[in-house]
Amino acid sequence: MKHATFKNRYALVGTGHRGTGMWGKGLLKGWSDHVELVGICDLNTLRAERSREMMNSTAPIYADLDEMLARHQPDTVIVCTRDSDHDEIIVKALAAGANVVSEKPLTTTVDKIHRILDAEKASGKRVDVSFNYRFAPLSARIKELILSGAIGTVTSVDFQWFLDTTHGAAYFRRWHAYEGSSGGLFVHKATHHFDLLNWFLDADPVSVSALASQRKYGKAGPFRSTRCKGCPHAGECEFFFDITKNDYLSALYEDPSNIDGYVRDACVYREDIDIPDTMSAVVRFSNGVQATYSLNTYMPIEGHDLAINGTHGRLEIRQYHRQPWTEPPADEILVIRNFGGVERIWVPHYSGGHFGGDDRLRDALFKPGTPDPLGQRAGSRAGAMSVLTGLAAVQSSRQGGRDVRIADLATIA
Repeated sequence: MKHATFKNRYALVGTGHRGTGMWGKGLLKGWSDHVELVGICDLNTLRAERSREMMNSTAPIYADLDEMLARHQPDTVIVCTRDSDHDEIIVKALAAGANVVSEKPLTTTVDKIHRILDAEKASGKRVDVSFNYRFAPLSARIKELILSGAIGTVTSVDFQWFLDTTHGAAYFRRWHAYEGSSGGLFVHKATHHFDLLNWFLDADPVSVSALASQRKYGKAGPFRSTRCKGCPHAGECEFFFDITKNDYLSALYEDPSNIDGYVRDACVYREDIDIPDTMSAVVRFSNGVQATYSLNTYMPIEGHDLAINGTHGRLEIRQYHRQPWTEPPADEILVIRNFGGVERIWVPHYSGGHFGGDDRLRDALFKPGTPDPLGQRAGSRAGAMSVLTGLAAVQSSRQGGRDVRIADLATIA
């Protein structure tokens, strides 16, 4: 006799681009044997209705989180709202007896970190953070090489991340452009990169010194309007974005903007944008490793360069995403050994978002028995440490690059 497969009854909170795609349509399509969507929550019910249609779901829609949790008692709540709202939703979900999957970053302030960790401990449930870059095949291969001792003991890291004029500008069109909502890109975007460092090195950050400035967007722009739609500068603006040509984003954001006022094509040169677009940092780790890091948001290329130095050699990594020359169908790792020549490793790009990382993350979270030999699944502590690295960088950058100790911000067991 064939036994029925347990299905994880999950609720989705936040029906923007990521919630609708990764945790809605994508999860229901590829993991239908393992999950069942029982509720959708969004303050903008028109956006939620559009999202549900895209998901091909019949799950009920709620504007009230408490009502949804009480009626459906989901096994898991997936949080895809603005970063600054994560803590409120996570704490309520845990209190209702659900496990939580939070989009990155875990949250945006030290107080909110403590609130989440305390609630998780009291509930006996688990909070996972969607660090899908850990699951990308390139990241997994780097971790394997470090664990194998291919370059000896790691001593330092140089990490450069490039956001191109499509991806980078998008953050300045959206709510991410305000520190109160996202924590800034040292928190929102760099949380991925700081987590990769923490995971690669199997160590905690100890201190951060950082510099940051606004050089391209916001007040640095040559002119400005409210949004791209109807902008008098459309013909001369290099960042003009016609949302009417994107059916997906139009459905999720254009008509729904009449309800909440949130538009997806806000001007990247708005004077009230308060986050930097050009960032660099030095991070010191508990195992003695020192890492340099930079993030630039208006580049002609997308991807990252990473060099990991060790006592017996060096790893050089180039991750190819978008660039104005022919792109190889794989990412490149050079294993350069002291006195031992060079080994070139090509890591193929896999299907699915983030080079296959999204699919592997969903497997880890929702397919019972999925092995995790590299420790890729990330809990609340990992989420907290990456956010603290970003918060330390923000504080340091405001103080002219002064060294900021993580322990002075928070103590995480």
